[in-house]
Amino acid sequence: MSESPLNFLPVASPAPLVTLQHFRDIPEALLAKGKLESAGIECLLADGNLVRMDWLLSNAIGGVRLQVYEQDSKRSRAGLDEPIPPEFFEEEVGETYSQPRCPRCCSLDIGFEKLDRFWTYGLWLLLSIPIPVRKDRWKCYTCGSEWVEE
Repeated sequence: MSESPLNFLPVASPAPLVTLQHFRDIPEALLAKGKLESAGIECLLADGNLVRMDWLLSNAIGGVRLQVYEQDSKRSRAGLDEPIPPEFFEEEVGETYSQPRCPRCCSLDIGFEKLDRFWTYGLWLLLSIPIPVRKDRWKCYTCGSEWVEE
């Protein structure tokens, strides 16, 4: 029996990856990944499975890292840094949708908060029973203002 030498083809080393952004939570990281992939930019989420398994480790390991190839980093950064559009046209409905704004500073960086996290988590720690405390308010992440939509 004769031994045949193994012929290995030279493998090109992969292009270096650059970390664009760190995310504490998976949903936010998946939104950013989806935005880049829809623009045709290949990307991956490093440590995503670890955070999915035990989300308490997220802060200890630096969160989920969104990584792209080095040659795509400038285009990726520009895509992620795009401002929130003040309005957009919804083709299926046939209407233009205007984004809600903060009544105090007119920022588009707002969100609706259903729970008062401070009291909900505080009571959970104190009583060992989760008691949701409703908030139902909009919050501006730019100026910190909170309001109820009328």
